[in-house]
Amino acid sequence: MNDISIVLADDHPLLLEGLEVNLIAKGYKVLATAKDGKSILKIITELAPRIAILDIEMPEMDGLSVAKYCMEHSYNTKFIILSYHKETEFIARAKSLNVSGYLLKEDALEEIDNCIQEVENGGQYFSKAFQLKDVKNAQSALERVESLTPSERKILKLISKNQSTREIAENLFISERTVEKHRSNIIQKLNLEGKSNGLIAWVLQNKHLLN
Repeated sequence: MNDISIVLADDHPLLLEGLEVNLIAKGYKVLATAKDGKSILKIITELAPRIAILDIEMPEMDGLSVAKYCMEHSYNTKFIILSYHKETEFIARAKSLNVSGYLLKEDALEEIDNCIQEVENGGQYFSKAFQLKDVKNAQSALERVESLTPSERKILKLISKNQSTREIAENLFISERTVEKHRSNIIQKLNLEGKSNGLIAWVLQNKHLLN
């Protein structure tokens, strides 16, 4: 038996049970399981497991929100997210929180051991079903957002709320000309030059990266 302690959370009983049995058979220490986000958060804060394997969508609190809370409060637990979602935006959201693993549920039983070992070695693991370009695209989008200044991020958040240039200027106590200058800088940093309504489209697709 190895000394890697794990907690599990998923609101699908069959998958939860299957993962627990699989991990115990491989020698991992499964400390506890839960079927909703608030319950697993309480377990993590009390037991401090090495790894938490969480469903991305659960009652009470989703897996990424649990991971975000724990990271903001400096818990040392590493997080592996389980999901049915293959879209790039979900990969990007997971990367933006720096979670250690992202597994598609249909591949979870087959890949979980490799994922845990990669995470234990300090790496990140994404399901093999993802194309390398998808992960790279998600990483690229994240890096572009990180290149924005705090003021530019504030403006993007207000754009995501459908605020006009005038409304943004009033909210931030700056001139409309300053807002337009920021918009121009944002468009350049996000590589959206020459694209009609490119900034609006980008915000709608990547709103999750602005939180």
